[in-house]
Amino acid sequence: MSKRNTSLTCILCPMSCMLELTMEDERVIQVSGNNCKLGPAYAEKEMINPTRILTTTVEIEGARISRLPVKTQEEIPKSMILACMREISRIKVKAPIRSGEVVLENVAGTGVNVVATRDLH
Repeated sequence: MSKRNTSLTCILCPMSCMLELTMEDERVIQVSGNNCKLGPAYAEKEMINPTRILTTTVEIEGARISRLPVKTQEEIPKSMILACMREISRIKVKAPIRSGEVVLENVAGTGVNVVATRDLH
């Protein structure tokens, strides 16, 4: 078993704590530096299985502006962001569209849908 130390800035609350982690193999065994209870869970998730909500825009036809803001309905694996962006960049939607409407199902095989975040007519 090999131990290593690393640091990480927590982004879950406005305090932006600098977390100090001790890892053993692929496990977080100790977290310090957190000023709230969210830090340790964030550190473990970020080190073991980092995920993100992906926000971007897609082309829209027939609306007063040319781009529609969209986001993933749930977090996706951080390692899948580029594959998701490639797939999202190829789609074009037509107005009218409502906020929350699915514009792409199961993006890049993640099981997560991409939805509009704005009404456009």
